[in-house]
Amino acid sequence: MHLFTINTIFAYPIFGLTSRIYAMIQPASNETLGARFGHLWHLIGNTPMLRLDYRFRGRPGSIYVKCEHYNLTGSIKDRMALHILHRAYTDGRIAPGDTIVEATSGNTGIAFAAIGRMLGHPVKIIMPDWLSRERAAIIRSMGAEVLQVSKAEGGFLGCIALSEEIARRGNTFLPRQFENRCNAEAHECTTMHEIGQQLDAIGLKPDAFVAGVGTGGTIMGAAGYFKKRDATIGVYPLEPAESPTLSTGYKAGTHRIQGISDEFIPAIVEFDKLDKVVQANDGDAIIMAQLLAQKLGLAVGISSGANAVGAIKLKEQLGPDATVVTVLSDCNKKYLSTDLVRDEPKREGYISIDTQFTGYEPIPRLAGQSRGAAGGMAMAYN
Repeated sequence: MHLFTINTIFAYPIFGLTSRIYAMIQPASNETLGARFGHLWHLIGNTPMLRLDYRFRGRPGSIYVKCEHYNLTGSIKDRMALHILHRAYTDGRIAPGDTIVEATSGNTGIAFAAIGRMLGHPVKIIMPDWLSRERAAIIRSMGAEVLQVSKAEGGFLGCIALSEEIARRGNTFLPRQFENRCNAEAHECTTMHEIGQQLDAIGLKPDAFVAGVGTGGTIMGAAGYFKKRDATIGVYPLEPAESPTLSTGYKAGTHRIQGISDEFIPAIVEFDKLDKVVQANDGDAIIMAQLLAQKLGLAVGISSGANAVGAIKLKEQLGPDATVVTVLSDCNKKYLSTDLVRDEPKREGYISIDTQFTGYEPIPRLAGQSRGAAGGMAMAYN
Protein backbone atom coordinates (compact mmCIF):
# COMPACT_ATOMS: atom_id res chain seq x y z
CA MET A 1 0.00 0.00 0.00
CA HIS A 2 1.62 3.21 -1.13
CA LEU A 3 0.94 6.25 1.02
CA PHE A 4 3.43 8.53 -0.69
CA THR A 5 4.33 9.45 -4.21
CA ILE A 6 7.67 10.80 -5.36
CA ASN A 7 7.16 14.07 -7.18
CA THR A 8 10.42 15.82 -7.83
CA ILE A 9 13.96 16.39 -6.67
CA PHE A 10 14.42 19.63 -4.79
CA ALA A 11 17.44 21.74 -4.06
CA TYR A 12 18.14 23.56 -0.85
CA PRO A 13 20.95 25.92 0.17
CA ILE A 14 23.39 25.20 2.98
CA PHE A 15 25.94 27.93 3.66
CA GLY A 16 25.54 29.15 0.08
CA LEU A 17 25.86 25.66 -1.41
CA THR A 18 23.18 23.77 -3.26
CA SER A 19 22.58 20.10 -2.59
CA ARG A 20 20.27 17.74 -4.41
CA ILE A 21 19.78 14.82 -2.10
CA TYR A 22 16.21 13.81 -1.45
CA ALA A 23 13.05 13.22 -3.41
CA MET A 24 10.19 15.49 -2.37
CA ILE A 25 7.52 13.26 -0.96
CA GLN A 26 3.92 14.38 -0.68
CA PRO A 27 1.19 12.48 1.14
CA ALA A 28 -0.85 10.61 -1.49
CA SER A 29 -3.69 9.37 0.69
CA ASN A 30 -2.85 9.94 4.34
CA GLU A 31 -2.01 13.53 5.20
CA THR A 32 -1.86 12.83 8.94
CA LEU A 33 0.84 10.21 8.51
CA GLY A 34 2.81 12.46 6.18
CA ALA A 35 2.63 15.28 8.70
CA ARG A 36 3.84 12.96 11.45
CA PHE A 37 6.91 12.03 9.42
CA GLY A 38 7.61 15.71 8.89
CA HIS A 39 7.16 16.51 12.56
CA LEU A 40 9.52 13.72 13.55
CA TRP A 41 12.25 15.07 11.28
CA HIS A 42 12.08 18.33 13.22
CA LEU A 43 13.23 16.37 16.28
CA ILE A 44 15.89 14.26 14.62
CA GLY A 45 19.16 15.34 13.03
CA ASN A 46 20.97 18.66 12.61
CA THR A 47 22.74 17.95 15.89
CA PRO A 48 25.55 20.12 17.30
CA MET A 49 29.23 19.48 16.67
CA LEU A 50 32.04 20.26 19.07
CA ARG A 51 35.77 20.57 18.88
CA LEU A 52 36.99 18.83 22.01
CA ASP A 53 40.27 20.23 23.30
CA TYR A 54 42.55 18.15 25.49
CA ARG A 55 46.09 17.45 26.53
CA PHE A 56 47.40 13.97 25.85
CA ARG A 57 50.61 13.07 27.65
CA GLY A 58 51.22 16.79 28.03
CA ARG A 59 50.67 17.70 24.37
CA PRO A 60 47.66 19.77 23.22
CA GLY A 61 45.25 18.17 20.80
CA SER A 62 41.68 18.28 19.55
CA ILE A 63 39.10 16.02 17.93
CA TYR A 64 35.68 16.80 16.45
CA VAL A 65 32.54 15.09 17.70
CA LYS A 66 28.96 15.02 16.42
CA CYS A 67 26.58 15.11 19.40
CA GLU A 68 24.09 12.42 18.44
CA HIS A 69 22.78 12.17 21.99
CA TYR A 70 20.76 15.30 21.12
CA ASN A 71 18.38 13.29 18.92
CA LEU A 72 14.77 12.50 19.88
CA THR A 73 15.43 9.39 21.99
CA GLY A 74 19.03 10.26 22.78
CA SER A 75 20.85 8.25 20.13
CA ILE A 76 22.08 8.20 16.55
CA LYS A 77 19.68 5.33 15.80
CA ASP A 78 16.74 7.72 15.49
CA ARG A 79 18.01 8.76 12.06
CA MET A 80 18.12 5.21 10.76
CA ALA A 81 14.78 4.14 12.26
CA LEU A 82 12.86 7.08 10.81
CA HIS A 83 14.53 6.80 7.41
CA ILE A 84 13.88 3.04 7.16
CA LEU A 85 10.21 3.51 8.03
CA HIS A 86 9.87 6.39 5.61
CA ARG A 87 11.43 4.36 2.79
CA ALA A 88 9.22 1.39 3.65
CA TYR A 89 6.09 3.52 3.31
CA THR A 90 7.38 5.05 0.09
CA ASP A 91 8.00 1.59 -1.37
CA GLY A 92 4.75 0.08 -0.08
CA ARG A 93 6.47 -2.43 2.20
CA ILE A 94 4.60 -1.36 5.34
CA ALA A 95 0.94 -0.54 5.92
CA PRO A 96 -0.83 1.27 8.77
CA GLY A 97 -1.38 -1.11 11.65
CA ASP A 98 1.49 -3.45 10.79
CA THR A 99 3.55 -4.52 13.79
CA ILE A 100 7.17 -3.36 13.67
CA VAL A 101 9.39 -6.22 14.85
CA GLU A 102 13.14 -5.84 15.31
CA ALA A 103 16.07 -7.50 17.05
CA THR A 104 18.31 -4.96 18.74
CA SER A 105 20.85 -4.39 21.48
CA GLY A 106 18.93 -1.36 22.70
CA ASN A 107 19.15 1.98 20.93
CA THR A 108 17.48 0.83 17.73
CA GLY A 109 14.67 -0.70 19.75
CA ILE A 110 14.13 2.54 21.62
CA ALA A 111 14.12 4.49 18.35
CA PHE A 112 11.63 2.16 16.64
CA ALA A 113 9.45 2.15 19.77
CA ALA A 114 9.23 5.95 19.89
CA ILE A 115 8.87 6.52 16.16
CA GLY A 116 6.69 3.49 15.50
CA ARG A 117 4.23 4.42 18.23
CA MET A 118 4.11 8.03 16.99
CA LEU A 119 3.19 6.68 13.54
CA GLY A 120 0.49 4.46 15.05
CA HIS A 121 2.19 1.05 14.86
CA PRO A 122 2.36 -1.72 17.43
CA VAL A 123 6.05 -2.37 18.14
CA LYS A 124 7.69 -5.59 19.31
CA ILE A 125 11.38 -5.46 20.25
CA ILE A 126 13.53 -8.55 20.77
CA MET A 127 16.75 -8.11 22.71
CA PRO A 128 19.32 -10.07 24.73
CA ASP A 129 18.51 -10.39 28.42
CA TRP A 130 21.97 -9.36 29.62
CA LEU A 131 21.75 -5.73 28.50
CA SER A 132 21.13 -2.87 30.93
CA ARG A 133 17.64 -3.00 32.43
CA GLU A 134 17.07 0.65 31.48
CA ARG A 135 16.89 -0.32 27.82
CA ALA A 136 13.92 -2.65 28.23
CA ALA A 137 12.24 -0.26 30.68
CA ILE A 138 12.46 2.68 28.27
CA ILE A 139 11.05 0.61 25.41
CA ARG A 140 8.15 -0.62 27.55
CA SER A 141 7.48 2.93 28.78
CA MET A 142 6.75 3.90 25.16
CA GLY A 143 4.09 1.24 24.81
CA ALA A 144 6.15 -1.33 22.94
CA GLU A 145 6.46 -5.01 23.82
CA VAL A 146 9.85 -6.43 24.79
CA LEU A 147 10.88 -10.06 24.33
CA GLN A 148 14.22 -11.03 25.88
CA VAL A 149 16.48 -13.88 24.77
CA SER A 150 19.13 -15.51 26.96
CA LYS A 151 22.54 -16.72 25.86
CA ALA A 152 21.29 -20.28 26.27
CA GLU A 153 18.47 -19.48 23.85
CA GLY A 154 20.89 -18.24 21.21
CA GLY A 155 21.97 -14.78 22.34
CA PHE A 156 21.85 -12.04 19.76
CA LEU A 157 21.63 -14.43 16.83
CA GLY A 158 18.70 -16.00 18.65
CA CYS A 159 17.04 -12.58 18.78
CA ILE A 160 17.37 -12.24 15.01
CA ALA A 161 16.00 -15.75 14.46
CA LEU A 162 12.99 -15.00 16.67
CA SER A 163 12.29 -11.74 14.83
CA GLU A 164 12.27 -13.61 11.51
CA GLU A 165 9.92 -16.24 12.96
CA ILE A 166 7.47 -13.59 14.17
CA ALA A 167 7.63 -11.75 10.84
CA ARG A 168 6.47 -14.87 9.01
CA ARG A 169 3.12 -14.63 10.80
CA GLY A 170 2.13 -11.69 8.61
CA ASN A 171 1.00 -8.09 9.15
CA THR A 172 4.49 -7.22 10.30
CA PHE A 173 7.34 -5.03 9.14
CA LEU A 174 10.86 -6.26 9.84
CA PRO A 175 13.47 -3.50 9.36
CA ARG A 176 16.42 -5.94 9.31
CA GLN A 177 18.81 -3.17 10.31
CA PHE A 178 21.94 -5.30 9.93
CA GLU A 179 21.34 -5.92 6.23
CA ASN A 180 19.14 -2.97 5.22
CA ARG A 181 21.05 -0.59 2.94
CA CYS A 182 18.71 2.22 4.02
CA ASN A 183 20.57 2.09 7.34
CA ALA A 184 23.80 3.32 5.75
CA GLU A 185 21.87 5.61 3.40
CA ALA A 186 20.34 7.42 6.37
CA HIS A 187 23.79 8.31 7.69
CA GLU A 188 25.28 9.13 4.30
CA CYS A 189 22.43 11.55 3.54
CA THR A 190 22.06 13.12 6.99
CA THR A 191 24.75 12.49 9.62
CA MET A 192 27.77 12.63 7.34
CA HIS A 193 26.31 15.32 5.13
CA GLU A 194 25.86 17.48 8.22
CA ILE A 195 29.41 16.79 9.40
CA GLY A 196 30.79 17.70 5.99
CA GLN A 197 28.83 20.95 5.83
CA GLN A 198 29.59 21.94 9.43
CA LEU A 199 33.32 21.45 8.86
CA ASP A 200 33.13 23.26 5.51
CA ALA A 201 31.66 26.24 7.36
CA ILE A 202 34.81 26.58 9.48
CA GLY A 203 37.19 25.88 6.62
CA LEU A 204 38.08 22.29 7.46
CA LYS A 205 37.82 18.90 5.83
CA PRO A 206 38.14 15.63 7.72
CA ASP A 207 41.27 13.53 7.43
CA ALA A 208 39.69 10.63 9.27
CA PHE A 209 36.37 9.42 10.65
CA VAL A 210 36.14 6.63 13.23
CA ALA A 211 33.17 4.94 14.89
CA GLY A 212 32.23 1.68 16.55
CA VAL A 213 30.45 -0.91 14.43
CA GLY A 214 27.11 -2.15 15.69
CA THR A 215 24.79 -2.48 12.69
CA GLY A 216 27.45 -0.99 10.42
CA GLY A 217 25.16 1.83 9.29
CA THR A 218 27.18 4.72 10.67
CA ILE A 219 30.55 3.55 9.36
CA MET A 220 29.22 2.58 5.91
CA GLY A 221 27.35 5.87 5.69
CA ALA A 222 30.64 7.61 6.44
CA ALA A 223 32.42 5.62 3.74
CA GLY A 224 29.67 6.39 1.25
CA TYR A 225 29.79 10.12 1.91
CA PHE A 226 33.43 10.91 2.61
CA LYS A 227 35.08 8.57 0.10
CA LYS A 228 32.99 10.14 -2.67
CA ARG A 229 34.20 13.58 -1.66
CA ASP A 230 37.84 12.59 -1.27
CA ALA A 231 39.14 9.04 -1.49
CA THR A 232 42.06 9.93 0.79
CA ILE A 233 39.78 10.51 3.79
CA GLY A 234 40.23 7.58 6.16
CA VAL A 235 37.12 5.80 7.44
CA TYR A 236 38.03 3.56 10.37
CA PRO A 237 35.71 0.97 11.96
CA LEU A 238 36.17 0.47 15.70
CA GLU A 239 35.75 -2.71 17.73
CA PRO A 240 36.25 -3.69 21.39
CA ALA A 241 39.77 -5.01 21.99
CA GLU A 242 38.23 -7.76 24.14
CA SER A 243 35.95 -8.92 21.31
CA PRO A 244 37.73 -8.43 17.96
CA THR A 245 34.97 -9.80 15.74
CA LEU A 246 35.78 -7.44 12.85
CA SER A 247 39.43 -8.46 12.89
CA THR A 248 38.89 -12.20 13.25
CA GLY A 249 35.72 -12.63 11.21
CA TYR A 250 33.90 -14.56 13.93
CA LYS A 251 32.53 -14.11 17.45
CA ALA A 252 35.46 -13.68 19.81
CA GLY A 253 35.45 -12.90 23.52
CA THR A 254 33.08 -10.73 25.53
CA HIS A 255 32.99 -7.01 26.19
CA ARG A 256 31.07 -4.24 27.96
CA ILE A 257 30.56 -1.71 25.16
CA GLN A 258 26.85 -2.25 24.64
CA GLY A 259 25.66 -1.42 21.14
CA ILE A 260 28.71 -2.50 19.14
CA SER A 261 30.20 -5.89 18.20
CA ASP A 262 27.00 -7.93 18.44
CA GLU A 263 28.59 -11.37 17.92
CA PHE A 264 28.80 -11.18 14.11
CA ILE A 265 29.79 -8.95 11.18
CA PRO A 266 26.71 -7.19 9.75
CA ALA A 267 25.90 -7.87 6.11
CA ILE A 268 26.06 -4.18 5.17
CA VAL A 269 29.72 -3.85 6.25
CA GLU A 270 32.03 -3.79 3.21
CA PHE A 271 35.66 -3.90 4.32
CA ASP A 272 36.97 -2.93 0.88
CA LYS A 273 35.43 0.51 1.42
CA LEU A 274 36.97 0.95 4.87
CA ASP A 275 40.40 1.53 6.34
CA LYS A 276 42.04 -0.46 9.13
CA VAL A 277 40.15 -1.53 12.22
CA VAL A 278 40.80 0.51 15.38
CA GLN A 279 40.41 -1.07 18.82
CA ALA A 280 39.36 0.31 22.19
CA ASN A 281 39.42 -1.54 25.51
CA ASP A 282 36.05 -1.53 27.23
CA GLY A 283 37.56 -0.23 30.47
CA ASP A 284 39.22 2.59 28.55
CA ALA A 285 35.88 3.42 26.92
CA ILE A 286 34.13 3.52 30.30
CA ILE A 287 36.72 5.87 31.82
CA MET A 288 36.64 8.09 28.74
CA ALA A 289 32.84 8.35 28.89
CA GLN A 290 33.13 9.23 32.57
CA LEU A 291 35.65 11.97 31.73
CA LEU A 292 33.38 13.41 29.04
CA ALA A 293 30.57 13.68 31.60
CA GLN A 294 32.60 14.83 34.60
CA LYS A 295 34.92 17.29 32.86
CA LEU A 296 32.78 18.59 29.98
CA GLY A 297 29.21 17.87 31.03
CA LEU A 298 28.65 15.56 28.05
CA ALA A 299 26.44 12.81 29.48
CA VAL A 300 27.14 10.06 26.96
CA GLY A 301 27.26 6.28 26.89
CA ILE A 302 30.09 3.77 26.80
CA SER A 303 30.24 3.49 23.00
CA SER A 304 30.75 7.26 22.84
CA GLY A 305 33.72 6.82 25.15
CA ALA A 306 35.05 4.11 22.84
CA ASN A 307 34.69 6.42 19.83
CA ALA A 308 36.58 9.18 21.64
CA VAL A 309 39.35 6.71 22.52
CA GLY A 310 39.57 5.71 18.86
CA ALA A 311 39.62 9.31 17.68
CA ILE A 312 42.44 10.32 20.04
CA LYS A 313 44.39 7.21 19.01
CA LEU A 314 44.05 8.16 15.35
CA LYS A 315 44.98 11.76 16.07
CA GLU A 316 48.22 10.55 17.65
CA GLN A 317 48.96 8.41 14.60
CA LEU A 318 48.03 10.97 11.94
CA GLY A 319 49.71 13.98 13.51
CA PRO A 320 48.79 17.25 15.22
CA ASP A 321 47.32 18.88 12.11
CA ALA A 322 44.91 16.02 11.31
CA THR A 323 41.17 16.64 11.55
CA VAL A 324 39.72 13.53 13.17
CA VAL A 325 35.95 13.17 13.56
CA THR A 326 33.71 10.79 15.47
CA VAL A 327 30.20 10.62 16.92
CA LEU A 328 28.94 10.66 20.48
CA SER A 329 26.46 7.91 19.74
CA ASP A 330 24.04 8.07 22.64
CA CYS A 331 23.26 9.50 26.07
CA ASN A 332 24.06 7.87 29.39
CA LYS A 333 20.50 7.30 30.64
CA LYS A 334 20.56 3.67 29.45
CA TYR A 335 23.74 2.86 31.41
CA LEU A 336 22.85 3.87 34.96
CA SER A 337 22.88 0.25 36.16
CA THR A 338 26.18 -0.59 34.43
CA ASP A 339 29.87 -0.12 35.09
CA LEU A 340 29.60 3.38 33.62
CA VAL A 341 28.59 4.64 37.07
CA ARG A 342 31.15 2.59 39.01
CA ASP A 343 34.85 3.07 39.64
CA GLU A 344 36.74 1.50 36.75
CA PRO A 345 40.29 0.22 37.31
CA LYS A 346 42.90 2.20 35.39
CA ARG A 347 45.27 0.07 33.35
CA GLU A 348 48.55 0.83 31.66
CA GLY A 349 48.10 1.74 28.02
CA TYR A 350 44.62 3.22 28.37
CA ILE A 351 44.20 6.39 26.32
CA SER A 352 41.83 7.85 28.91
CA ILE A 353 44.30 7.94 31.80
CA ASP A 354 46.66 10.14 29.78
CA THR A 355 43.90 12.48 28.53
CA GLN A 356 42.94 15.71 30.26
CA PHE A 357 40.05 17.57 28.64
CA THR A 358 40.49 21.35 28.73
CA GLY A 359 37.27 22.52 27.09
CA TYR A 360 35.31 22.57 23.87
CA GLU A 361 34.37 24.91 21.05
CA PRO A 362 30.87 24.60 19.56
CA ILE A 363 30.46 24.36 15.79
CA PRO A 364 27.12 25.87 14.70
CA ARG A 365 24.26 23.74 13.51
CA LEU A 366 23.42 24.16 9.84
CA ALA A 367 22.04 27.67 9.39
CA GLY A 368 18.40 27.98 8.47
CA GLN A 369 17.74 24.26 8.81
CA SER A 370 15.26 22.58 11.11
CA ARG A 371 16.20 19.34 12.78
CA GLY A 372 16.70 16.72 10.09
CA ALA A 373 16.53 19.20 7.24
CA ALA A 374 20.24 18.92 6.58
CA GLY A 375 19.52 15.73 4.71
CA GLY A 376 16.46 17.19 3.07
CA MET A 377 14.13 15.19 5.27
CA ALA A 378 11.95 17.75 7.03
CA MET A 379 11.71 19.95 3.95
CA ALA A 380 10.31 17.00 2.03
CA TYR A 381 7.07 17.28 3.93
CA ASN A 382 6.54 21.04 3.73
